[in-house]
Amino acid sequence: MNSLAEPKKWERFFWPVLASALFLALWHYSVVWTATRIFPSPHDVEKGIAELIHKKVLWRDIIDSLRRVAIGFGAAAAIGIPLGLTLGWYPAANQVVNPVLQILRPISPIAWIPVAIILLGVGDHAATSLIFLGAFFPIVVACVDGVSNVPSVFRLAGRNFGLGPTRLLTQVVFPAALPKIIVGLRIALGIAWLVVVAAEMVAVDSGLGYLVIDSRNAGKRYDLVVAAMLIIGLIGLVLDTAFRRLETIKSVRWGFRDES
Repeated sequence: MNSLAEPKKWERFFWPVLASALFLALWHYSVVWTATRIFPSPHDVEKGIAELIHKKVLWRDIIDSLRRVAIGFGAAAAIGIPLGLTLGWYPAANQVVNPVLQILRPISPIAWIPVAIILLGVGDHAATSLIFLGAFFPIVVACVDGVSNVPSVFRLAGRNFGLGPTRLLTQVVFPAALPKIIVGLRIALGIAWLVVVAAEMVAVDSGLGYLVIDSRNAGKRYDLVVAAMLIIGLIGLVLDTAFRRLETIKSVRWGFRDES
């Protein structure tokens, strides 16, 4: 039994709104008390966002960033999920491939930026390849871990019902491993969103990452820099919330087991 009481419906909205209001108040009065002329106030950032919308720049940059993440993350999921399921299903193959994965996995995608630019040039291909690298390894590891930790009784039950290896993997093992796979996808998406911002600062001339560095270089517009940072954070929150929603779907939640 869960000892922590579930928050009431109004609390789910009230406390986040209160925390946001306190953060904005602290931000505003910190700028006033320090009398800084460099760091913008919330009102300055609001005006900066309005300026970006008026110039029809903001939506284009948001769409470009989301498009690159969708391509890179989608490719990572399309390749990483089948590969991870296969390696988890065949432990002998995993033993062969795992050392290479463990060597490449800790390398930051940012470290690949010079290599990506040399091989693919400056543009979308370099950015999406970096996003792919950032998302690919967490997805593969999550799939391998998910399949490897499926209780053996599930597999025995499937075999008793006459399921062959392919149907056993797709109809029993994959659904049982799905919660861990979704967690891996969620982590990978967060990494992908981080990587696109860094990649856009050096490899392309559009997107929210480019907006940050361009606003800094073009007249030190720190109001636009902070505006872009806040938008990056808000979009990250929306993406993470969307994946959290997937975990509440009944067909997914059956795979969660009470560990207590």
